[in-house]
Amino acid sequence: MEEIATEKEAEESHRQDSVSLLTFILLLTLTILTIWLFKHRRVRFLHETGLAMIYGLIVGVILRYGIPATSGHDKSLSCSQEDRPFSTLLVNVSGKFFEYTLKGEISPGKINNVEQNDMLRKVTFDPEVFFNILLPPIIFHAGYSLKKRHFFRNLGSILAYAFLGTAVSCFIIGNLMYGVVKLMKLVGQLSDKFYYTDCLLFGAIISATDPVTVLAIFNELHADVDLYALLFGESVLNDAVAIVLSSSIVAYQPTGLNTHAFDAAAFFKSVGVFLGIFSGSFAMGAVTGVVTALVTKFTKLHCFPLLETALFFLMSWSTFLLAEACGFTGVVAVLFCGITQAHYTYNNLSVESRSRTKQLFEVLHFLAENFIFSYMGLALFTFQKHIFSPIFIIGAFIAIFLGRAAHIYPLSFFLNLGRRHKIGWNFQHMMMFSGLRGAMAFALAIRDTATYSHQMMFSTTLLIVFFTVWIIGGGTTPMLSWLNIRVGVQDPSEDDLNETRWRVGVDPDQDPPPSNDSFQVLQGDGPDAARGNRTKQESAWIFRLWYSFDHNYLKPILTHSGPPLTTTLPAWCGLLARCLTSPQVYENQEQLRDEDSDFILNDGDLTLTYGDSTITANGSSGSHTATTSLEGRRTKSSSEEALERDLGMGDHEVSSRGTRLVFPLEDNA
Repeated sequence: MEEIATEKEAEESHRQDSVSLLTFILLLTLTILTIWLFKHRRVRFLHETGLAMIYGLIVGVILRYGIPATSGHDKSLSCSQEDRPFSTLLVNVSGKFFEYTLKGEISPGKINNVEQNDMLRKVTFDPEVFFNILLPPIIFHAGYSLKKRHFFRNLGSILAYAFLGTAVSCFIIGNLMYGVVKLMKLVGQLSDKFYYTDCLLFGAIISATDPVTVLAIFNELHADVDLYALLFGESVLNDAVAIVLSSSIVAYQPTGLNTHAFDAAAFFKSVGVFLGIFSGSFAMGAVTGVVTALVTKFTKLHCFPLLETALFFLMSWSTFLLAEACGFTGVVAVLFCGITQAHYTYNNLSVESRSRTKQLFEVLHFLAENFIFSYMGLALFTFQKHIFSPIFIIGAFIAIFLGRAAHIYPLSFFLNLGRRHKIGWNFQHMMMFSGLRGAMAFALAIRDTATYSHQMMFSTTLLIVFFTVWIIGGGTTPMLSWLNIRVGVQDPSEDDLNETRWRVGVDPDQDPPPSNDSFQVLQGDGPDAARGNRTKQESAWIFRLWYSFDHNYLKPILTHSGPPLTTTLPAWCGLLARCLTSPQVYENQEQLRDEDSDFILNDGDLTLTYGDSTITANGSSGSHTATTSLEGRRTKSSSEEALERDLGMGDHEVSSRGTRLVFPLEDNA
């Protein structure tokens, strides 16, 4: 009879697991259909993530109040002689031993209501599910789909906002919330311990911005590309900084009896932990990407696109788990793994694998993100340990506003001192407005809800995410109009092909479609040349040094692109250069050399250039072995030309004054 009862319980548990998973799948299905309807009707006041949260709330209400309560608890066993809880407990029942695991502390007021509904317990996921399964595709997709051109144009500002700004926001919010906690204690609204380190941890958690709603609307409306790059770059790195910062705060352990007092040694140890975890995670992600690039370069996996895509997927996902297993942060590792994979490994993949990997991680990112937002709505009613404090919630909203203001405006002032293209007040106001909280803040808050303070932090974080996604996300379009931020892209015409490359909505890492005209008129002193000069000047000098090294050495070693290593490495490295340089590199060089033909008409000289021969209008001819700029300008290296091409300057910047006519020359031989 006992075995039959056990089998029935197992079967019932399996059925409830299936129903809970089916619930989330139906939620996602309903969200997708509603998203299509909103896109068809061009509705922008509510984003897809807000829809997912609303549907989650509805299902949470049904599960909480619409399903009869069932209890699987017979009676409580007293273990008053023990002074600490055990993670695993073995209970002897009539000579048979049963194993029980610790699920957490239960407040005395809820002892009779615990686990009344087994369905609520089933839809409450283990926090590790979010970190190990749902977060990796979201973070990897952010790095893999990163638009490098606009990201590196604003690299200095993005790093300042992500690192310095997040730290400033964390400490301002933490100190303000410590004052709120003191006020709660003074008025008798604090029923348990709430330390200063808990306030700093809340500051780190809530400093993780996730403006997915704003960025989606920017992309749909084709908003200013520099504003898009600043917001997207900050949010990508901001998540990584926030999670490492929270780990450093948890690692803060002063010596002595008072473990929550300030200790200089413990503080500097936490700073060291921050630097060590971040640098170690960065190195692990980059190394994994490099290993994948080498494997795809020196094997014939491109002949089997399915195997190539599977290996790429497993290597990318394993980066997160490897970093977590080694004590680092998987979010940072998988982010920089995605950037490395996009920069190197992507060039080695077959055409089918390139399309498959992009679509695979795009779909996983979409499903994981909407799943998390659906679960947020569900958790408001199914989570059993909510603690809502009106004073703490109001104080948190005020602290977040002040922390975001201290994050954006002072940093923008100092950044504008060194920027040629200033960050205008309308951009600053929009960045201030766009500080939404989302999946990362929720995942960090739900990871530890064992204590009174962490439960209050989680409940408050949930409400903050709801408010920012619904209210701020819905107000993005009116705010863009009110701040006079340019939106919209015209159809690319002959004169606007270059202009559209600098707008969101046109892939900035691809060249514009070729023109069918017989010739193009390029004005050397026109706006395109000025824009190219501005981009070149705004590129960080350290980035230009890195790009030269990357183009001459790393790209040829890890990919099938770039100049041959036999031309960049010293002569005594000839054997190594020939081994590391793939035959495709030489083939690419030959193709570029064969395609180097044009018919150029300048103000004072008509020049026909074909292959290695040059014939001028006065009848002279000669050997043409180097790329010589007009008016005595110096010859550019291949890495400089490649940098200008990747930054959007190549093929558009004309060094001579006056009009240059370029005629295509067909080879009839």
